[in-house]
Amino acid sequence: MAYSSLSEFVQALERAGELHRVKVPVSVELEITEIADRSVKGGGPALLFERPVGPDGKAYDIPVLINAYASEKRMNLVLGVESLDAVAEEIAELLEIKPPEGLIEKVKMLPKLARMASFSPKTVGSAPCQETIETARPDLFSIPALKCWPEDGGRYITFGHIYSRNPRTGRRNVGLYRVQLFDERTAGMHMHLHHDGAQNFLDSTKLGRRMEMAVALGGDPVLVYAASAPLPPGLDEMNLAGFLRRRSVELVKCKTVDVEVPADSDIVVEGYLEPGELRREGPFGDHTGWYSLADDYPVFHVTAITRRRSPIYPTTIVGRPPMEDYWLGSATGRIFLPLMRMQIPEIVDVHMPAEGVFHNMVIVSIRKSFPYQARKVMYALWGMGQMALAKVIVIVDEDVDVRNVSEVAWKVLGSIDPRRDLVFVDGPVDALEHASFLPHVGSKVGVDGTRKWATEGFAREWPGEIVMSEEMRAQVTRRWREYGLGG
Repeated sequence: MAYSSLSEFVQALERAGELHRVKVPVSVELEITEIADRSVKGGGPALLFERPVGPDGKAYDIPVLINAYASEKRMNLVLGVESLDAVAEEIAELLEIKPPEGLIEKVKMLPKLARMASFSPKTVGSAPCQETIETARPDLFSIPALKCWPEDGGRYITFGHIYSRNPRTGRRNVGLYRVQLFDERTAGMHMHLHHDGAQNFLDSTKLGRRMEMAVALGGDPVLVYAASAPLPPGLDEMNLAGFLRRRSVELVKCKTVDVEVPADSDIVVEGYLEPGELRREGPFGDHTGWYSLADDYPVFHVTAITRRRSPIYPTTIVGRPPMEDYWLGSATGRIFLPLMRMQIPEIVDVHMPAEGVFHNMVIVSIRKSFPYQARKVMYALWGMGQMALAKVIVIVDEDVDVRNVSEVAWKVLGSIDPRRDLVFVDGPVDALEHASFLPHVGSKVGVDGTRKWATEGFAREWPGEIVMSEEMRAQVTRRWREYGLGG
């Protein structure tokens, strides 16, 4: 399903009973955060703050939408599906990258290539996101951006899908980076070293060129998801968005920079990064539940702000989990699992618990068929895209429910000999990893929590698990109420 605007998605949320309108004035500094945090942790609905006010008490004419992705039902609405699993196999087939072998394989790929091409973005000449244009005096503070936590360095745009191009290849990149408002015309662009946008900036700096960018807000909510998805190198996020919405994304050229953005966006901030120019950004209350420390990041110079006549400002907050970002990450795990299985076939299931904030813990069940296979899977995962940043990888047998963290802990703690089953390696870590011995570099641990075999050096008999017989379980189930033990 394709949404023609963010307001259309808001209507869908309301029809589904997934939206609450807040009609009283609420401050963009800390107050919206506290309300949204309580709501998401209590399983509350998406929130539309219709009368946000600035720190000076001045009212904004742009409502603020938050927690729009914060449940599985809402993620299904975003993607227009009954279940996330419904699109997983289809996306895996779409994203499978394998050189064709021989003429027959090439012929078989033609329908797939044609299908991918049918979702390619299309360029249009005019767009709703340019109904109002401000180039003379664009003001970042005309946007109701939030100050999320008390020690934050300022107010932040947190849900912009951000567009740039590599200066060497011309290839488009769409990322999801936080943007700190420094003043009316400049902001901090928080792109981590491992992000494609940061590599584009480094290439631009080496060539001595400005890097033109645009921060798009709103539009079809699938755009945020596409910007956050861990796509294989070279695949355009707009193709994925087109596939998910079953309609090509229409793009329009910005007014002051040579960048294209989705035509149905609600607000677009245009600008550029000067080569090599950095400024202190942060601190920021991050998805780890800790403040990420202040550091130097590129400076975004604003050249224009365009918008719909009646836009909605989408935002999110991150902090101690679970938060809204957990549901985005959970959807990614479900949707991209088949693709992971294509590369590591023995994987049965993968779970990143909320407490692990994505990169701190990954639990993987495997179909074990040879000795030390758990280690093979650990090393393969550490060599795969964003999984390279995983600090702890726990491998369990296929009969363990990876989503039941209590079961995982019981099985793993009862199955490991620490000296034998813990594997330590050094490598790149997430830029937000504050405990590593160096920024961007640290150690990781793999935990082999599978049952051990004689061929792995385990000479003793592995004990059986205490489980009641199915016959007795069925008998007790029938007589449960008779015993007066409940329904």
